[in-house]
Amino acid sequence: MRTTHSRSFSAGSAWSAKTLEVEEVRIAGYESNIPLRLYRRSGVRSLPVMLYFHGGAFVGGSLDDAEFAARYFAEYLSALVISVGYSLAPKHPFPAALEDAYRAAKWAQGSGRDIGGDGKRLLAAGHCAGGHIANGLSFVARDRGDVSIAAQALFSPMLDPSMTCLADERAVQSDITPRQCMASYRAYLPQASQRMHPYAAPLESARLAGLPPAFIATARNDVLHVEAETYAAKLIGAGVPTQVMRYSNATHERIAYDPQALEDATRFFERHLEGRAVTVG
Repeated sequence: MRTTHSRSFSAGSAWSAKTLEVEEVRIAGYESNIPLRLYRRSGVRSLPVMLYFHGGAFVGGSLDDAEFAARYFAEYLSALVISVGYSLAPKHPFPAALEDAYRAAKWAQGSGRDIGGDGKRLLAAGHCAGGHIANGLSFVARDRGDVSIAAQALFSPMLDPSMTCLADERAVQSDITPRQCMASYRAYLPQASQRMHPYAAPLESARLAGLPPAFIATARNDVLHVEAETYAAKLIGAGVPTQVMRYSNATHERIAYDPQALEDATRFFERHLEGRAVTVG
């Protein structure tokens, strides 16, 4: 694992002058229609397609919360970004959000040319619960075989419903508490058996081989950084090209807005899309 110091957040310094087209559509989801927000550079076609999943601990969040990261990737990665407004718990528990993600991936794959993207080059990224969903989508895509995720980026992901790999809340001055995590997992995974399902509890999975290359960004001031780094080690042990970085000045919430973390993820995706070797460490 490598550690880096985060830059201070400044929306004004993060944006380039590129013009983005933004479009909203709705598609059929697992239990109800789900909104998608598309970001693409004007006049550019056949771009790789990124599915981005907002944070909110399974019970909150929206497309607006994903705005900063989605725009960043659309401008700096040269990708068509689809922000996915997946179903929220407790009204829609597992596997609703994950199945919404899968349907969004299928839609992007089939509609790629029509929306200006290349549906055969799919990427996944997400923050907090969105990181959990992006990772779960990688499992589903691998196992069902009809969608291919080329690479994934997880920002302070929630990955361990058993909550056995938490950092000391007081020592790290975390902005998310174990109690909040527990309530969120219980809302999304109301049945105890669900909390051991490999799509919901990847740390418990014995089948990690074949997952796409992963970039995992963790925050020092976050009780969840231990479980994310533990998962990164398991991916590396399973032969999955993985880059994990801890941002020393970041928090759980702010890492999704951290320019350095977003820049590092962008470089990771670029290296993979260009077919270069991905650094493991």
